Amino acid sequence: MKLSIGWKSAILVFIIIVLDQILKIWIKTNMHLGENFTVFEDWFLIYFVENPGMAFGWKFGGTTGKLFLSLFRLLCIGLFIWVLRNLIKEKAAQSFILCISLILAGAIGNMIDSAFYGLIFDTGMTYNAEAGRYVEYFGVSTFSSDGYAPFLHGCVVDMFHFPIIKGFYPDWFPIMGGKRFVFFGPIFNIADAAVTTGIFAILIFHWNRLKQISDS
Repeated sequence: MKLSIGWKSAILVFIIIVLDQILKIWIKTNMHLGENFTVFEDWFLIYFVENPGMAFGWKFGGTTGKLFLSLFRLLCIGLFIWVLRNLIKEKAAQSFILCISLILAGAIGNMIDSAFYGLIFDTGMTYNAEAGRYVEYFGVSTFSSDGYAPFLHGCVVDMFHFPIIKGFYPDWFPIMGGKRFVFFGPIFNIADAAVTTGIFAILIFHWNRLKQISDS
């Protein structure tokens, strides 16, 4: 039986979300915050961090910023569902539809963390108003009905770290001189990778289609 592009899109989104959540839950319930282990030599690590902000560890304000970001994610998810539905109706190129599906899947994957992890786990990074930052916690998290944060205030679990090149900026380098340099520094998850892959694939292979949508 030949699957329609709608079913292919749905299956792709479902697989990414399931894989993303299985790995995140395993990491959170088996590793301490900051714990890491090497997968391959010294450039592919599993490194458990929690991210209260955007993708790749970027942060966005305190609790107000966190709530705004979660609501923004919800709006983006709704927008991408609407765009995906219209593209399927218009019988757009399958590769373009699958790229949008990747972005949608990644957005949903991280939204699940933000919306529900604070409700279902006993520990997680929480915002300390006096310190003006999110504070870490100790121990391995377990499922709990008490939770550690309200709805939409949970932290996203990240784990992939690829410090491919490590060294120090030369002393003459402006501002960063003498400081440690790591490429690639950000720590991310499957959802982040799905969003990034979808965006880059669109920019590389479907730029003309993107311009058509923006002009319409």
